[in-house]
Amino acid sequence: MTDRILQKYIRSDRDDSEASASNESEVDDLGSFGWLRGIRDRAAMLEFRQKDGNSVALDYGWLRKVEFNPSDGIVLHFGGTDVVRIIGRNLSRMTAANVQLLRGLHTHRVPWIQEASEPDILKAADDATVIEQIAFPTVKG
Repeated sequence: MTDRILQKYIRSDRDDSEASASNESEVDDLGSFGWLRGIRDRAAMLEFRQKDGNSVALDYGWLRKVEFNPSDGIVLHFGGTDVVRIIGRNLSRMTAANVQLLRGLHTHRVPWIQEASEPDILKAADDATVIEQIAFPTVKG
């Protein structure tokens, strides 16, 4: 009995790698963005993946304001002057998986957002959420 209790609190490297693989699989890849499946899961950071391969991750804890205008897209205000503009289509539309990018940003369930390449934009379904551009007008590195 004592051995079972002890084993419960002892972790091996193998256990850690299995746990991280399990955590990775808990993120649904919806093409334009990731979605944390667990109802209580929250992302610590929001990663912005640009089509050129560059990425920037910002702390969700600094997210102060989310603005949405169907014509202008989504504007995220982080901390002092850091602003990120997400331009695309169907940004507030429910996907086939019954999730919504805008709602996911409000609840911190979106761990990453992916900017689409030109061919991907052209071949995307009319009702798909597509990120055409991620702009960082005032993010300081």
